[in-house]
Amino acid sequence: MLAPVTVFAEEMQEIVAPTGFMAVLTIVPLVIVLVLLFMKVDMIIAGVVGGAIAMVIGGIGLAEANQKLLEAIPTMLGITVPIINSAIAMAVFKSGGYSAALTLAKRGTKGKVELVSVFIVILLAAATYMSGIGGGSAMVIAPLAFAAVGVVPELIAAMSLAAAVSFTTSPASLESSIVSQLGGFDVSEYVVTMRPYWLLFVGLALVLAYWGTKRRNVGFKEVENDEYAEMNNGQLFKLTIPAIFLLFAVIFGPVVNNLIGFALFTPLVYMIATLILIFACTSFSMNKTVESMIEGSTYILTRLFQVGIFLAFINVIAQTGTFAVIAGVAKGAPAAIVVPVAVLTGILIGVPAGAYVGSVLTLVLPVAISLGFSPLALGFVTMGVGLGSQMSFVNITMQALSSGFDIPILDVVKGNVKWISMAAVVLLIISLVMG
Repeated sequence: MLAPVTVFAEEMQEIVAPTGFMAVLTIVPLVIVLVLLFMKVDMIIAGVVGGAIAMVIGGIGLAEANQKLLEAIPTMLGITVPIINSAIAMAVFKSGGYSAALTLAKRGTKGKVELVSVFIVILLAAATYMSGIGGGSAMVIAPLAFAAVGVVPELIAAMSLAAAVSFTTSPASLESSIVSQLGGFDVSEYVVTMRPYWLLFVGLALVLAYWGTKRRNVGFKEVENDEYAEMNNGQLFKLTIPAIFLLFAVIFGPVVNNLIGFALFTPLVYMIATLILIFACTSFSMNKTVESMIEGSTYILTRLFQVGIFLAFINVIAQTGTFAVIAGVAKGAPAAIVVPVAVLTGILIGVPAGAYVGSVLTLVLPVAISLGFSPLALGFVTMGVGLGSQMSFVNITMQALSSGFDIPILDVVKGNVKWISMAAVVLLIISLVMG
C-alpha cells in the first residue's frame, strides 16, 4: 500500500503490526521512554530502559540488539557534511567574526536600536544555519545582544524562533541528519525543500524583533572594554569575511555549482578556503585556526554518538511492531489532517522533552515515514518539534538565552510562549495546506 522507506537497515513495512492485547503491549516501551524523557532522564538511559522492556516483550535476543547498536552508531557518525560544516562554523565563531559584524551593525544604524535587533536575529539565524547548533550560536550572540540593547522579550522570542527553524533545517545540524537518514534521502534534498519555509519563519522573527524593540523605545547600552569598538570599519569588515564566505558557500554554493557545470563549492574546498580566510583576516595563527575547527566538531560528534546509541534502542522497540501499530491507527484519520496532527504531536512533545530534539525525532518520524510522508511533511514535523523546544525549560538554546540576557529561564519561557505558539499555529496552517 505504501512504498517501502529505508530506516537504516530496516524496512518499516517488513515489520508486521501485532493485534489485540499484544498491540497494546508493544506501545508500553515507547510510552516509558517518553515518560522518562519528560522527567529529564538522560536519553540513553531512557532508551536502554525502553529497549530492554521491548526485548522482553518481543523476544529479541542480545545478539540482535547488539547488531542494531553496531548499525546505528556508524550510520550517524557517517554523516560527514554536517559535521564538517558545524566544525568550520564554530571556528568562525571563535575568531570573532560575529562580534565584529554586530559592532558594524551598531555603527551603520546610527542609533536605531530596532534595526540592530533585526540584525541580531539575522546573525543568529545565519550562525545557526551554518553551524547547525542553536545553543552554541545563542551562547555567543545572546551576550552581545544583551550588551547592545538589553532585555527585550520580543527580541528574545524572535531569536528563539529563528534558532528553532534554523537548526531544524540546517545543512549542518543533527536534526537534518536524522531526518535524512530516517527518510532515506540526501541532506541536501531536505535542506533545499525546507529553505523557503526557513526564510519565511526567519522573516517573521525579524518583524517581531523590529516591532518589539521599536514599541519599547530602548536605547543602546554602553559597553566597557569593548575591543571591537576601538577598531575602524575596515578592520571590523575584515574580521567578518570568513563568516560571509562560509554563509555564501553553504547557501549559494550548490547554485553556483549548477551554473558553472562542476562542483567548485565542495566541503573540502570551502573548509580549506574558510580556514585560510580566518588565518588571513583575524589574529588567529594557522595552528589555532585548525585547533578551533577540531574543537568545534566536538559538539556535533558527541551528539551524533549519543543519538546513535539511543536510536539503536528505538530500532529494537520498532522491531516489536510499535510504530507499525501507531501507523495503523493514524491511517484511520482523514488524510487532510494527518500531517497537521503529526506536526502538533511534535510541538507538544518538544515542550517537555526539548533538551532532546534529536531523540524526539527518532520517536516521531518513524510513524510519519511509515505513513508515506514526503520530505516536506517530515520537515514540518521536525520544525514543529523545534518550535516546541523553544518553550522548554531544559532546552540548551533557552538556557543560553537565559544566561546571555542575565534573566531567569522562567522569564524566557513566559516571554516565548505567546509568540512561539503563534508561530506554531502558522506552521500548522502551512502543513495543512502544503503537507
